[in-house]
Amino acid sequence: MPGRKSSVFSRRLDPPLPVAVSGEGVWIVDADGKRYLDASGGAVVVNLGHGRKEIAQAVGEQLGRLYYAHPTMFTCQPAEDLAAALAAHTPGDLNRVYFMTSGSEANETAIKLAHQIHQAQGRPEKTILISRWRSYHGLTMGALAAAGRPAFRVPYMSMLHDAVHIPPPYCLRCSYGLKQPGCGLRCALALDETIQNLGAQVVSAFLIEPVSGATLASYPPPEGYLALVREICSHHGVLLIFDEVMTGMGRTGSWFAGGRYGVTADMMTMGKGLTGGSLPLSAVAVREPLYQDLKSGLGAFSHGGTYSHHPVGCAAGLAAVRILEDEALVERADRMGQFLGGKLHEHLDDSPFVGDVRGVGMLWGVEFVADKKTLAPFPRSEKVTERLWSHLFDEGIIVYKAVGLAGTHGDALVVSPPFIIEEEQILRVAQAIKKAVVEVLG
Repeated sequence: MPGRKSSVFSRRLDPPLPVAVSGEGVWIVDADGKRYLDASGGAVVVNLGHGRKEIAQAVGEQLGRLYYAHPTMFTCQPAEDLAAALAAHTPGDLNRVYFMTSGSEANETAIKLAHQIHQAQGRPEKTILISRWRSYHGLTMGALAAAGRPAFRVPYMSMLHDAVHIPPPYCLRCSYGLKQPGCGLRCALALDETIQNLGAQVVSAFLIEPVSGATLASYPPPEGYLALVREICSHHGVLLIFDEVMTGMGRTGSWFAGGRYGVTADMMTMGKGLTGGSLPLSAVAVREPLYQDLKSGLGAFSHGGTYSHHPVGCAAGLAAVRILEDEALVERADRMGQFLGGKLHEHLDDSPFVGDVRGVGMLWGVEFVADKKTLAPFPRSEKVTERLWSHLFDEGIIVYKAVGLAGTHGDALVVSPPFIIEEEQILRVAQAIKKAVVEVLG
C-alpha cells in the first residue's frame, strides 16, 4: 500500500510491503484482495497450511485457562503433553524436551547445554564448537557465531566468540574439487581432521543442519555422510547436534531428517513448523542419558527464558502435532514432495540457466547459473534471485530466496509449500518458475 504511514521498524527498509490480512490453506490475501500462492510456507514455516481452526481453538482455550506460569515455579500440562507427543516421534532416545520461542534460541540453548553436559561429566575443558560454512543457525550471538553465512556474520565479527567452521557437503561445488562417489566423503573426514588438530579434549560439539537449508537451497547430504559424522563424534566424545529448525516436523517427508537418514544426534533443535507458524515456539530434544548426566552432575541447567515452556505456545504445538498425526501429513509430505521434485525437474532441467534442482520431501531448491557447463554463477551485482523472486511475487507466487551459494556469488530459490498443497497447485508453481526464468533471464 504505497504512501501509507507506519511506525513499524520493518525488516525491509525499502518500499512498503503489501499488508497481509488473511490466510487459508496455501493462500495469503493482502489488503487489496490479491491472492498469493504460498509456495515457501513463509520462511519454510507453514507446514499445515494457513488458517488452521484447530490451532486457533486450542490457543483460545488455553488462553482462557492459563496463559502464563513461570517455568521455574510450575510445569504446565501443555508442555508435558507436547514433550510426550514429540518424544513419540523423535529418533532414538531423544526424549527430554526443553522449550524456547525461536530457532535461534533453540540453537543457543543446545550450544550452552553441550557445555554444561561436559561439565557435568567432568570435562569442563570441552568448550569449542565446530559447525559448517554455508549454514544458518540464527541471528542471536551464539547462533550467529555458529552460522556460516558471511553476509550475516561480517557486520558483527568483532562481537563474536566464533565457532570453528569446516566445509559443508555441497557436492555440486565441492570445496575439495572431488566428485561423488569417489571422494571418500572428504567433507566428513574434515571433521575428524579438525577435531584432531584442535585436540578432542577441548571440542564440545558439532552443530549441523542434516539437510542444508536456505543458505544452500535445500541440499541433501551425500549417502553415508551423516552416519560417518555420527561415528566421528562418538569416537572423539564430541556431541552431535542436529539443527532441525527447518527440516523437522515433517518437512523432509519424515518427522525429522535425522530419522530419515537413520542417524540419531545427541541433541536436536526444532522450531518453525512446530506450531505450524501460528505462535513462536522452539525446542531442544536431548538424549535421556545426557539429561541424567546433567541432573546428577550439576543438578541444574543454567539457562532459561521468561517465555520458555509457555503454556499457550505449547498448546499450539500440541495441536499442530495432532494435525500431522491425524491427517498423516508427514507421509503426504513425502509423497507430494516426490511429485513436487518431479515437476521442478520436468520444467527446469533443460533451462540453460538452471544448474541444479535438488531436495527431499517438501524442501526443494533450484540453483541458477550463468554457464551450465562450468556452473559459473551470476555476479551477485546482477541480483538474479531478487529479480526472479519479484517477478514471481508480482504473479502471486511466493518462494524463498537463497544467495551466496558460490563464495559471495550464487543464486537460488527454495520451494517449500505447506504439506496440504494439491498437484495442480504444484504444477502451477513449476510452470510459473519456468516462465519467470525465461522472462527474466532470457
